[in-house]
Amino acid sequence: MSSINVFARWRPLSQPEDKHGEIHRKTLSDCPPLLAVSVNPQASAEGRSWVSSPAFHAIFEPGDNNHTVYNDVVAPNIPKILQGENCSVFAYGHSGSGKTHTILGYDYDCQNSQKLGLCLAAAKQLFDALHGLNEKSEGEKLGIGLSLFELRNKSAFDLLNHRNQCHIREGPDGKVHIRGETEILEGGKVRVRPIVQRLCWTFESFQHELIQAISQRTTGSSTVHEQSSRTHAVFELEIISQSLIDARHALFDRQSELVPVGKRATDIRIEEESKGVIRTADGCWAPNPNSRIDQERIDVAEAEKAQYEALVTAAEQNIEAILEASAFPCLGVKMVFVDLAGAEFYDDNGSRPQTVRQTPQERQEGRQINTDLLALKQVMGAWAEGQKRIPFRSSTLTMALREHFMSAGKGNSTIIVTISPATEQYKATLNSLKYASLVGAARV
Repeated sequence: MSSINVFARWRPLSQPEDKHGEIHRKTLSDCPPLLAVSVNPQASAEGRSWVSSPAFHAIFEPGDNNHTVYNDVVAPNIPKILQGENCSVFAYGHSGSGKTHTILGYDYDCQNSQKLGLCLAAAKQLFDALHGLNEKSEGEKLGIGLSLFELRNKSAFDLLNHRNQCHIREGPDGKVHIRGETEILEGGKVRVRPIVQRLCWTFESFQHELIQAISQRTTGSSTVHEQSSRTHAVFELEIISQSLIDARHALFDRQSELVPVGKRATDIRIEEESKGVIRTADGCWAPNPNSRIDQERIDVAEAEKAQYEALVTAAEQNIEAILEASAFPCLGVKMVFVDLAGAEFYDDNGSRPQTVRQTPQERQEGRQINTDLLALKQVMGAWAEGQKRIPFRSSTLTMALREHFMSAGKGNSTIIVTISPATEQYKATLNSLKYASLVGAARV
């Protein structure tokens, strides 16, 4: 069984918000070790408070910086990563509540770990740990592979490849794969590569690649934030070695070689089997008494296909052998950070506050964002409860994250809900807290 570790983070009031007042809030510790939160739009209002279920591992106040959040939320997972366990961190909240600041920070190029967002701070700590492992090892060195894509509406875009569209597909192995561009090579070979992964051997190179990539993110207007992230951004950090990368490239080559051979075998089978039937005068199909299927031709083509399939299988087995033989249990382990798009807020009668004028396209994006976030909540609940059927197909977001959920161990998935203390944002904050409370309550 698994569980989602849930945290809440109050952001500071902005200067314009200060004059409108602050939400009255309390942190309750009636059911340790989990915390609950009570909120009220006004301190003087009696009997109108909303109280969450005990769901939060910690609640961070406006004065707590990213370094404090990192030490409590992410740092405990770094030893798990080095021991071979995958980990994921989600930031959820309405627009302007501080999700991107939490995941990335704003001083992307600084070297001061006190100011880094969670993703960069984790990369820095991982590189420090890998440096220690590399110094003790006489064999191959470890680094970090960075992949970064965003999901907008029902499409995915590779931010490390000029925002080229990529595709989310479920393969014959039952796993979800995120594919990049399709290349047509000489001799009819077809290579379908995964999304781009930048190989980084130092924190400085990782930081540079990340800064270049996030400049490609899509922003737009929302109800409370004129430059809100209108996409879900997925940052994937994988511990890699050169031999692992080379083995994967070899697999891509074997797969591309199989494509024309497999197509030829299929074409030959269809061509030969088509000889066995004939169209009658009434438009129906009947056995052709004058035909003879060349089974030998089919068998030769199928035998050639089987040879190339065996090469693909051998390449896959080589990758598994590299992972199993590694002296480092962390090789191939992934740490994923997800900066979710800002949740759209609707009031009690279903209408939407229009503090910012939006186009029909932006309104459609808002509805899709809410659909994705609802699907994510359902997946998190089903996953935490150990249900046999987890509704990953409910949205593109949950499809893309399926493998991360399936490979994460107990307690290795975390959601940070960022919330605003501004009175004018009370309903949006309440909506975020209710979301987090439901996710946090789904534990066994």
